[in-house]
Amino acid sequence: MIGRVDIASSVLDGLQMAAQQLLAATRAGTTGYDRDIQRRLMILNMMAYLIAFFSGVYAVLFAAYDYATYHQLVHVNLLLAAVALATPMIHRYDETAAGYMIAAAEYFALFFFVKTLGRNSGIQLNFLVGAAAPFVILGLKRLGMVIAIIAAGLALHLAAWFLYPAGAAAIPEDPTLLANLYVNSALTSFAVVATIVYYAFRLADKAEAETDALLNNVLPASIAERLKERPDSAIFDSVTDASVLFADLVGFTPLAKRLGAARIVALLNDWVTELDRIAAVSGVEKIKTIGDSFMAVCGAPERRADHRERIACLALEIQEAIGRLNARHGLELSVRIGIASGPIMAGVIGTQRFTYDVWGDTVNLAARLEQTGEPGRIHVSQSFKEVLDGLLAFENRRSLDIKGMGPQETWFLTGLAGMAQAA
Repeated sequence: MIGRVDIASSVLDGLQMAAQQLLAATRAGTTGYDRDIQRRLMILNMMAYLIAFFSGVYAVLFAAYDYATYHQLVHVNLLLAAVALATPMIHRYDETAAGYMIAAAEYFALFFFVKTLGRNSGIQLNFLVGAAAPFVILGLKRLGMVIAIIAAGLALHLAAWFLYPAGAAAIPEDPTLLANLYVNSALTSFAVVATIVYYAFRLADKAEAETDALLNNVLPASIAERLKERPDSAIFDSVTDASVLFADLVGFTPLAKRLGAARIVALLNDWVTELDRIAAVSGVEKIKTIGDSFMAVCGAPERRADHRERIACLALEIQEAIGRLNARHGLELSVRIGIASGPIMAGVIGTQRFTYDVWGDTVNLAARLEQTGEPGRIHVSQSFKEVLDGLLAFENRRSLDIKGMGPQETWFLTGLAGMAQAA
């Protein structure tokens, strides 16, 4: 039993290694092109390798059957295999050069084979590949040339059928050989077309997955789905009740001058990664970071009745996170936090680089609370405190004259109510 498992494992490892080598081979010659062109050239490389393989098989078949009679076909197949294998090297000259070369070589060789063996060989079936291959060779931006190549393939297919019926072949027909050729031509045509379509869809699915992952990294998942469904429509919401948090590292600017770029980037990366993690755990949506400043919202785009509790938990987690950051980097940073709750507006802005953002008096108030707060403390609005009073512990700050909003009663969130009573 163990031996069978080892053999199966070795086979799987071999298949995986072969797949990796094949993937590396399909990337040959594509360096330097943008991603879309690279994908198209990779499909073209795969098609070229298939052409080389089947051309080699045909060369061996003709040579083994009767080299003296079919030596021209052997040589043409070997030449076609060489042309196909040269495809990755031709990419360095132009993105379409190899495609044109393969199309011309294939069309010439196939017509020559039908002329030599007649239409009963079925070799003209290979022209059907010309219905799919031009899209790989040229892409949709050169649709005129794509149609021209498809039309040429159709014309050659029909010409081969009508010009070389039984008895018109250059070499006397051998029924056994022709039967084998017909089967092989059908298999080759189906295999190449199926492989092209499969590989194209596979790359398209991979590209879509990459796009989805990118959108989900910069936008909330529900907003990304709405954007994909209606890419030309404005995405906006009016939310009647949500909570907004701003957090800012105190003393970061002079620290940045002292530590230098490398250490500051490492510090910020560590800090933002930690904030992203605890925001996700708390069910809070990060809106953006600007330098050392962090902004988050809860209650939008996903409506949550407990948005105040969740963002309060995030704020308390941030206070613990700054302690861990200081321990890892040997620093004594503190964080200033401001929270407000109420109605907000939210939506996607920009066309080149999408951004999900929130606006309104609640957002402005949270920003002002952060700016007028104290290092190491969570500064919250009166409406936020009123809903959570009894569940969380608060300390009255005093009435502040908030710019653009007038006098506001504000509070410091100090922790859970039970913890405060125990203390």
